[in-house]
Amino acid sequence: MNRLFSRLVLASNNEGKCREFARLLAPLDINIVSQKTLGIEEADEPHETFIENALAKARYASCCANLPALADDSGICVRALDDAPGVKSARFAGEPKSDIRNNEYLLAQLKTHADKSAYYFCALVLVRHAHDPTPLIACGAWMGEITEMPRGGNGFGYDPYFLLPNGKTAAELSPEEKNEISHRGIAVRALMAQLQGLCR
Repeated sequence: MNRLFSRLVLASNNEGKCREFARLLAPLDINIVSQKTLGIEEADEPHETFIENALAKARYASCCANLPALADDSGICVRALDDAPGVKSARFAGEPKSDIRNNEYLLAQLKTHADKSAYYFCALVLVRHAHDPTPLIACGAWMGEITEMPRGGNGFGYDPYFLLPNGKTAAELSPEEKNEISHRGIAVRALMAQLQGLCR
């Protein structure tokens, strides 16, 4: 397809996310550079929704890099905790950010709840420039539940504790398997469909 741009800044300093996006966006044949590579600090995420935070991060990265920008805001939502940690997933246990402490805190919060159902949610926002009035937005959700016993050495974040209907945790999936069914994979494919529509 004809491309709208040849270079894109990824508005994330999370190495796990950057690796996933590199694989997921490979079909676009776009030069993707992380904001960390460009020396851009993380943007504030003060909003209550994934979409608002993703939009803020995309505009910030685009402004700093003077490039089109793609931002992801994602996290895990647990039904029994009124969809917490949600947008606070990365800092659920406070600062500094720590996957280990976040998972320990999540298990402690769930200890008295029978309902362990949860879902990962991803909001993607792509802006062609910092003041883009029509950003592209795509979302994806991935259903599962929280298990007390972590399994698997792949993935990051809450993946070792996110149990899927097939009996595996997200961390037991290969990167290719995860990208086929994950919240981020679903959102990226939806975004790519929008891009293809614009390039016809």
